[in-house]
Amino acid sequence: MSTLLERITINPQQCGGRPCIRGMRIRVSDVLDLFAAGLTAEEILVEMPDLEADDLKAALTYAARKLNHPVLVA
Repeated sequence: MSTLLERITINPQQCGGRPCIRGMRIRVSDVLDLFAAGLTAEEILVEMPDLEADDLKAALTYAARKLNHPVLVA
């Protein structure tokens, strides 16, 4: 799992510091938007041939980890 997250890079000089895939200018949010639009993993890989299947898994894993934050109940 941690090797997947190594595919996610954050560079303040690239894409405004937003998380990207392997140093490319393909943001995690770009991948998530394509999934949200209904594309399958296979379709995304055809649409963005520089990506690999593990890049898609990394983007989903990164997003899931960022959303998994504690909720305080009063």
